[in-house]
Amino acid sequence: MTEATAWAAVLGAASGALITVLLVLARRLARGGGDLGSDAEQAAYRALHEAGLAATHLRGGLAGGDLDRAARHLRSLLGSATVALVHEGRVVALDGETSDAVQDAAVSLAARVADSGRRQVTGGTDGEGKGIVGAPIIVDGRVVGVLVAVADPMRAALVRAVGEVADWCAAQLALGELDASRAALAEAELRSLRAQISPHFIYNALTAIASFITTEPARARELVLEFADFTRYSFRRQGEFTTLAEELRSIHSYLELERARFGDRLQVVLRIAPETLATVIPFLSVQPIVENAVRHGLEPGERGGGIRIEARDDATHTEILVEDDGVGMDPEALRTLLNTEADGAHVGIRNVDLRLRQLYGPAGGLVVETNTGAGTLVRMRVPKSQPQHDLALHTGGVRT
Repeated sequence: MTEATAWAAVLGAASGALITVLLVLARRLARGGGDLGSDAEQAAYRALHEAGLAATHLRGGLAGGDLDRAARHLRSLLGSATVALVHEGRVVALDGETSDAVQDAAVSLAARVADSGRRQVTGGTDGEGKGIVGAPIIVDGRVVGVLVAVADPMRAALVRAVGEVADWCAAQLALGELDASRAALAEAELRSLRAQISPHFIYNALTAIASFITTEPARARELVLEFADFTRYSFRRQGEFTTLAEELRSIHSYLELERARFGDRLQVVLRIAPETLATVIPFLSVQPIVENAVRHGLEPGERGGGIRIEARDDATHTEILVEDDGVGMDPEALRTLLNTEADGAHVGIRNVDLRLRQLYGPAGGLVVETNTGAGTLVRMRVPKSQPQHDLALHTGGVRT
């Protein structure tokens, strides 16, 4: 199953369960109103509000997150006396009556629910006295927890609602797991990009530095500092995002090291609009493209060549371009590269494309124009407003 399909399935389940919950609770709380009058609309709003508040605290999973707050909102959503969340045979969240007797009853009922995989009720229903109902929270075919509600009297409508809310909780937990998987994938891709700093480049950089030690010691010292800045930035641990200015400083260090090796055969042109420097971009998103241009575009040709790096303000986005006049690539081979798993050459550019699509949607990936012998132009567009990423931003500690 693709990530897009997984998202659609999970969101579809969440939406369907939530709509059912709202319909059930709106009818119950409207106190007999047969039409969609103001009472029903207010009931639906309250249900939606409580569901949204509970979702925030459920996303961390039943082994984490602020589950007591989730239970509080779930109790308000259901209108029951007590709500408990049971995970792996113990009560992990409880709101309402907190006596040992209630907790023991919740654990006992949850065990039966987990064994059967079905909703269970103990006590009276339809106003026949105090009762307790439990419904399984099922994620990927597994009962990961049980939602338990206590009411006096127990009502048939509440029994049905607990089942629907348990399904909704399962959808929230699934979304939380998907978020965690995406974060783990992003970290794995960053590790992969760091691993693309090839021993070949390191050897060439150190050899170039060594060649200047006797003839131009000041130049050798400067190159050592550039090498330190480049490696420090590439292997930093802070955050998944940086600014364009920071990434460009690391690219400057990289190109200075390559210039020491290429000499006049490497020409670099920068056209950076000042207002784009503060743009938040994914860490190691432009640098691998520049490295790809040198390694696979210019290095194979004996004459070297030129690289143009441009950043321009495009209304709501910053557009970043990296162009080389090197050997280029067959467009069909490029299409295969970007759409299949690959190791070795060009893997960095594929990882960048995948990360951009995960962050900004299918239309947010790289646009590449190339042909054999005609050089390569790589373009990316990054939104200028990314408040959710601004908060996670850390400085890279590079030398200024």
